[in-house]
Amino acid sequence: MRKLNTPLTEEDVQSLKAGDHVLLSGTVYTARDAAHLRMMDLIAAGKPLPVELEGQVIYYAGPTPTPPGRAVGSIGPTTSTRMDASTPTLLSHGLRGMIGKGGRSEAVIAAMKEHKAVYFAAVGGAAALMAQCVTALEVVCWDDLGPESVKRLTLENLPLVVAVDCYGQDAFELGQAAYLEERA
Repeated sequence: MRKLNTPLTEEDVQSLKAGDHVLLSGTVYTARDAAHLRMMDLIAAGKPLPVELEGQVIYYAGPTPTPPGRAVGSIGPTTSTRMDASTPTLLSHGLRGMIGKGGRSEAVIAAMKEHKAVYFAAVGGAAALMAQCVTALEVVCWDDLGPESVKRLTLENLPLVVAVDCYGQDAFELGQAAYLEERA
């Protein structure tokens, strides 16, 4: 198990391989479909983004309301392919990592290789457990989006798996190939 802290450096990302287990700590930002669309609109208009993306990680999640005495409600990953259209552009603006569930498109993987980024898979269905790794939450912008607003999270040892590394190796494909080879 490898421990990493944000912001991620190019060296951090280059040291990871598909299938590695990671405990991630530090600041990450949540952003889903609606927030990605607004970021793309700002980029197209030549306006600054509400967060500096250099070395940052975006968690594709929309946390549930925060119960009393907790930093956050349940916070499980969203299907990542919904953000694939925006991801290459955000990677070109310095985004270094993404957290979600499911596979990524060939265009995203190519952009990850070009910009030295990593895609982490979080376990779907473990949202309440993952919330225990969030020590602080602050809405950064677009509060009108509710759970899809951009939030700054402070994490302590969020368990993740490197799903796609910066070399284009995909843990989903590697796992399927190993399974098929074992069956043969």
